[in-house]
Amino acid sequence: MSHKEEVLKYLQSGKKLTPLEALNYFGCFRLGARICELREAGYQIINESKYGSFAVYSIELENK
Repeated sequence: MSHKEEVLKYLQSGKKLTPLEALNYFGCFRLGARICELREAGYQIINESKYGSFAVYSIELENK
């Protein structure tokens, strides 16, 4: 499974993801690039800034 697929599956489970978590869980050094790819594919990814220093990503689920 690609990093993009792993990130998408993780976010679709309703969890939030930081770059450090992506590195630890999937070995993904470039989470921002994977998020960009997912957005280009039409997914609604939410970016929250945590303490102004790093991003926390989640996905807008259709059926909340």
